[in-house]
Formats: sequence, structure tokens, C-alpha cells
Amino acid sequence: MKHIIILGDGMADHRIERLGGKTLLQYAETPYMDMLAREGRTGRLITIPDNFHPGSEVANTAILGYNLDKVYEGRGPLEAASIGYEMQKEDLALRCNIITLCNGKIVNHHGGHLKTEEGGMLTDYLDRHLGNEKIRFIKGTQYRHLLIVKGGSKHIECAPPHDHPEEQWKGLLVRPERGWENRHEEGRMSAAETAELLNGLILKSQELLPQHPFNIGRKTAGKVMANSIWPWGGGYRPQMETIADKYAQVKTGSVISAVDLIRGIGHYAGLKIIKVDGATGLANTNYEGKAEAAVEALKSDDFVFLHIEASDEAGHDGDLELKLQTIRNLDSRIVGPIYNKVKEWHEPVCIALLPDHPTPVEIRTHVKEPVPFAIWHPHIEPDSVCAFDEESCGKGSYGMLYMEQFMDEFMKY
Repeated sequence: MKHIIILGDGMADHRIERLGGKTLLQYAETPYMDMLAREGRTGRLITIPDNFHPGSEVANTAILGYNLDKVYEGRGPLEAASIGYEMQKEDLALRCNIITLCNGKIVNHHGGHLKTEEGGMLTDYLDRHLGNEKIRFIKGTQYRHLLIVKGGSKHIECAPPHDHPEEQWKGLLVRPERGWENRHEEGRMSAAETAELLNGLILKSQELLPQHPFNIGRKTAGKVMANSIWPWGGGYRPQMETIADKYAQVKTGSVISAVDLIRGIGHYAGLKIIKVDGATGLANTNYEGKAEAAVEALKSDDFVFLHIEASDEAGHDGDLELKLQTIRNLDSRIVGPIYNKVKEWHEPVCIALLPDHPTPVEIRTHVKEPVPFAIWHPHIEPDSVCAFDEESCGKGSYGMLYMEQFMDEFMKY
């Protein structure tokens, strides 16, 4: 049996008064998601360990069956793998957002939804002015880029900018972890020295970026500027088993995502990275292209991880109508087409559907709460659940699963 995970990033949510007290999954028309729940088995899943923040890199790594305490190194190394940067032993890799600050606050985590060519241009500009033998700015996609610090310490506290909209940025600057302030790992600077270096780069970027012609043009047009870097999610090179090593059913597998960190997880998990033209990570992504790529991959691969980012971005922006539309799009343009293609294949396909974490539109950040999931294949014995949403799946036959238990159950078929 072949396996595909369809993941709607940040799709889960809370009850909304404007929707008559329903969650978005309860309110939106999702006939194919509901059909998978009705004809399959359901449950809820804890994707974030108690001692971790509710980041997508944490949740997606756990969903793929990994023990976070053993493999987690932060978001930066995953971005590095996706971009194609081969980390060295002495590297500290950090995710480097280009963001918007105004009146002393973080306005957004994406610099006004930078396009890839715009973000790349600004990253190259920063590297020319701030890069040296110890520091490198490496361009990724949209607002998501990479910062390499040779000999940096990972024992620092960095605030993910998407978790702090409308908060004062100065109170969120990088700090050394308690107890690591002046400790040195072999060949590395202390955590205090690393924090000082990173905060210096943040301040210097705020001098440089407003001077770039791109931002001058934005300011003239009355648009928000992409006027600061924000490094976070730092870590060293991870040590991970591949999916094929972990699960005997998988000889080859693929990952499909517009998001660098998901591609990075796939890289370390031994999955082929499939890039789809027009895949943006936003509501305007190429849904049809991603669905077609997933079906084609399943013809030759045993396992596909299909990740759709759009709902998470809409949640971070607090856009209720847009998030509802992304959920409908996932249902009609991803789940439906894939199901209709594979449902009668000679070799059966097992489909799992779930979010990685909630990104509630009224909070605009990730929260550490269980997510609903459904598992379907042509011969599965259904449970009594008839709808795919946060509450209905809580009554499912799987009950509450924890972390890597999800993948263990999924791969039993």
C-alpha cells in the first residue's frame, strides 16, 4: 500500500462568534474532507511536546515520526537544507525573516508579502554590506532566508516574529539562555557573544534596508517597507534517520511544499524534493499543480508528504474570509482531485489528512493544542465520525495520539 499525507498548515482554529460559534473547519463547505472522515477513521493528535514552542518545524517533524528530543536543531538548519546549503560542523544556521517594523512594533513577519525575487535582492544587498568570513546571508524564498554564523552558539533565545505581531520589538531581541551566557562549546563563541552579534546585525539592517531603492519605492507608494531582519530558530546540523530507514514499507518518497523548512525536513528524512511552478505558500498557490505532482509521485514512490501553507499565512494575517477560502480550496482543489485519482488504483493508497497546529485568526499565532486527523484507504473499517473538524474527530476511534504515534499508526496499513 502507498501512503500520502495531506497537511493543511495551521488549518485548525477556535470557535468564532462571527461564524455562529463554529470553527472554520465546521463552517466551511468541505465535502471531501468530511467524506474521508466518514469513510475512514479519525482522532486527535498532539504534535508539540511540552518543552517545545508550537512551531511548524516542530509539528511537521513529529508528524513524520521523529522524536524531537533526539533530532530537533531548530528551523535554520532545515532552511539550509532546502536552499541547498551544506552545513559545516562549525555553522550556526538561523532562519532570517525580512519583516516590517513601525512605531517600535513588529507590524508583520513577512515584509509585506515579499516576492522571492524581492526578498532575494534584499538578502544579497545585506550580504554585500554585512557579510564576511564569519557571517553569510543566503537567499531563500519570499521573506524566508538564511543567516549563517560561523562558530555561533545555539544556546540563545530568539522570538519567532510571527508569534509577536504588534509587540515592541526591542523587548524581543536575542538573549543568551540562562546558564549559557559565558559558556563555550569547542570552537564556538559564547551565547552572550552570539546574542550581541545577532542584535548588532538586526540594528545594522534597520539602517541599511530603508536605503534600498526597493524600500524607497515602497515608501513613496505608501506601502509598508521591509525594513529589518529578524533571525530565529538557530541550530547545528541535524542527525536524522531517513523515512526509509524507519519504515520498511517506504523504499522511496517525496515531499511537495513551497516552504523551505518543510523541504529541509524532507531532505534530512531522505525524501525527494518536488518543486511545483506557481507554488507560493499563499492563498494564490498552484493547488492543481501540487495535486497533480502528488499523484504523479505516487505512481513511482511509496510515500508522499504534501504540505499546503496557505491557511497558516491567512491565520497569521487575521484574515477570516481568506482562511475560510484556503480551507475550501484545500478540499476542492487538493483532497478531492487526489482522492478521485487514486481511489480505484490497483495498488491501494492510504490517505492521511491533518493540520500541524492551529493558527487561530483571532490570535494570529500558533497555539499548542491537539489537531484533528483522518486516515482513509479503500478497505479501512470506518468509525462513527461523519465530519472533519476539531470536535468531531475527538470522538474518533484513534482517540488522542501523541507525536510519533501518528506515523506508527498510519504506516500499519
